[in-house]
Amino acid sequence: MIHSLFLVSNSGDIFLEKHWKSVISRSVCDYFFEAKEKAGDPENVAPVLQTPHHYLISIYRDKLFFVSVTQTEVPPLFVIEFLHRVADTFQDYFGECSESVIKDNTVTVYELLEEMLDNGFPLATESNVLKEMIRPPTILRSVVNTLTGGSNVGGTLPTGQLSNVPWRRAGVKYTNNEAYFDVIEEIDAILDKSGTTVFAEIQGVIEACVKLSGMPDLTLSFMNPRLLDDVSFHPCVRFKRWESERVLSFIPPDGNFRLLSYHVSSQNLVAIPVYVKQNISFLETGSCGRLDITIGPKQTMGKMVEGLMVTIPMPKSVLNVNLIATQGTYTFDLSTKVLLWDIGKLNPQKLPNLRGSLSVQPGAPKPEENPSINIDLKIQQLAISGLKVSRLDMYGEKYKPFKGVKYVTKAGKFQVRT
Repeated sequence: MIHSLFLVSNSGDIFLEKHWKSVISRSVCDYFFEAKEKAGDPENVAPVLQTPHHYLISIYRDKLFFVSVTQTEVPPLFVIEFLHRVADTFQDYFGECSESVIKDNTVTVYELLEEMLDNGFPLATESNVLKEMIRPPTILRSVVNTLTGGSNVGGTLPTGQLSNVPWRRAGVKYTNNEAYFDVIEEIDAILDKSGTTVFAEIQGVIEACVKLSGMPDLTLSFMNPRLLDDVSFHPCVRFKRWESERVLSFIPPDGNFRLLSYHVSSQNLVAIPVYVKQNISFLETGSCGRLDITIGPKQTMGKMVEGLMVTIPMPKSVLNVNLIATQGTYTFDLSTKVLLWDIGKLNPQKLPNLRGSLSVQPGAPKPEENPSINIDLKIQQLAISGLKVSRLDMYGEKYKPFKGVKYVTKAGKFQVRT
């Protein structure tokens, strides 16, 4: 199955490697570096690469590449899901998944990888189970281990491994029992020059933070579950119940976990939260161009659009810009030719506008195509698909927990063509 794993920084340095079978030379990553060079943008690197003797399957998370090597054909999504589990585990253990943090906790990282994969096959990937086997590092524990020569590995087998709910450890106790759910949706859209939607879809996840004593059995129901398409569940969800009643029934893991991810692809259900009026033009001759952009709220259900940011990669022939922003601030990077307009909160009464002139290299031909506009935004307390949680019920325990649901909509790849 999986032979080796290489962790590669954004600059292209291999700073950690782990081999489960025979050692595979680092030179196998040259094929990956070649593909990274061609792709330009790290997110555009092909996730599966074929080499003469191996397959390289990779993901890009938190400015790091996780590159796995296999010698035989395997289902790529199986390996990709495992790599995401590895990144999630590092995040859970160390608070962040970065090169410096992984280097500082190299011993724990190797212990985790040893438990997560057995002879190339996934074994223990649940955070609860791993924390019983390998205790998360603390400053005090590090000092004690250094003085005594001990390690973070536990002496007993996790209780969850022996039960039929391996994702939850036995004997969990809390003074405050609470269950919180975050419905997070990302909208990917392409709009043409006139504002018509060319393509739109929503990628959504429900993140849970459950801290409940005992062995609770939860049921989460939605007002409009038929919206959900292409749903992927955490192993704790009873799939038969979802198929028959469209209700999520599960015994939750302890702590933070992703309950489900979903996809809304029918364009008539995807509301576009903002509209963009834009005009970017370059003169056939001469050394200037004009830019005029106005952004306003469209389908926000009365909620405030926050964190609004506009990014425009300009043609290489643009030397500088001279613009006036009615709201927010703009910057133009002379080396990368990227114009960044940070608007912040969108005021519906006074729409933000950016206009002015563009200085173009004298004698340079008119750009073949106008640049596209990329938009980033966030809307609190709104799921743009219209998904709503109606109720959460708990069975099997007597106490009453604190419950809460939060909705957030973000822009994924949101692009306006000019």
